[in-house]
Amino acid sequence: MATLARRLDTLQVPLLRPEAHPKPTLVPPPPLVEPGERPEVTQLRTSLDAAIGAKITSGAELVRAIARRRRETILPTTIEPLDALLGGGLARGKTTEIAGRGERYSIVVAALAAATSLGEAAAFIDLGDGFDPQLGEAAGIDLRRMLWVRPATMKQAVMAVEMIVATGIQFVALDAGLPPLRGKRAPDAAWVRLARVAESHGCTMLVSAPYAITGTTSEAMVLAYGARARWIGSGRGPRVLAGIETRLRLEKHRHKRTGESAKVFFSSLITHHS
Repeated sequence: MATLARRLDTLQVPLLRPEAHPKPTLVPPPPLVEPGERPEVTQLRTSLDAAIGAKITSGAELVRAIARRRRETILPTTIEPLDALLGGGLARGKTTEIAGRGERYSIVVAALAAATSLGEAAAFIDLGDGFDPQLGEAAGIDLRRMLWVRPATMKQAVMAVEMIVATGIQFVALDAGLPPLRGKRAPDAAWVRLARVAESHGCTMLVSAPYAITGTTSEAMVLAYGARARWIGSGRGPRVLAGIETRLRLEKHRHKRTGESAKVFFSSLITHHS
């Protein structure tokens, strides 16, 4: 037994005193590194206060934010009757066409104002050459975010749209002006190519023409009937133009029942909807 006790004694491990091993220092976890973030940005985050560092946006975060915006399916035009016909607004990554002799131009201007007010970059392909920058700015367009292109023919207009969409601009509007269209009509293959480019880049396209020109490539087509003027005053007294009214009819939509119609009133001073 004595021999066994000595063996156990040799196996005993003395307890360590607390003062010999101080409490470990808590090391904060490393900062969250965003995928694709450069080391300089990570270092800047760690050197700043947490509340301030959380507000720093890296390039990778910006790319993801743009991708999220492009995945959103609807871009409202702020024209309530038109948005109701289209199921909320213009479909992103798709082509929407406004055709007819109604007030198409005001719809294009309103859509440009809506897109730029959201902070998106926009392009206006003005084949009709009727855009007035001062009136456009008064209507709410942020001209700093809009590219204005004035092609001479439809072929040039289609080429401009294809090049601009490929740059990543989120909204492109093409207005063909009044009939007859300047230059020859673009072939159906050109509109098919534009539809594919718009879908691959998540670009919202709005085409305005006196008659339907996009064929089967558009997501929706709205027919704008002839506009009618509204006047203030009657009798022999002076009359003032209050605005114009146009009727819209949904002729085609891939996800909605067609045939619905609505009236839109554009005031000479402020746009109203009815």
